[in-house]
Amino acid sequence: MFTLSGAKSAAASAVGERQCRFNWLLLAFAALALSGCMPTTTQVASADPADPAAKVARIGYRSTIAPYTGLRPATPAPWRGRNDAVTPQPKQDR
Repeated sequence: MFTLSGAKSAAASAVGERQCRFNWLLLAFAALALSGCMPTTTQVASADPADPAAKVARIGYRSTIAPYTGLRPATPAPWRGRNDAVTPQPKQDR
């Protein structure tokens, strides 16, 4: 009985090994066939970025808060005068 089970496992491993070899062969063939579809490489940049002698554009500085003007509190004034300064003028035709 033990010899029968040993024969089965040996036959199963031989079939599995052949199938595994077939899968690797199929995978290698597909990789070789698809490698012909790869595009050719092109040079993306004109200069090597690691080259210290490469020419680069100048860096300019522009302040982000240059147009800022400080708004300090106004000097105290009578409220009636300030209110009259911002009130719309009445129309004269009525």
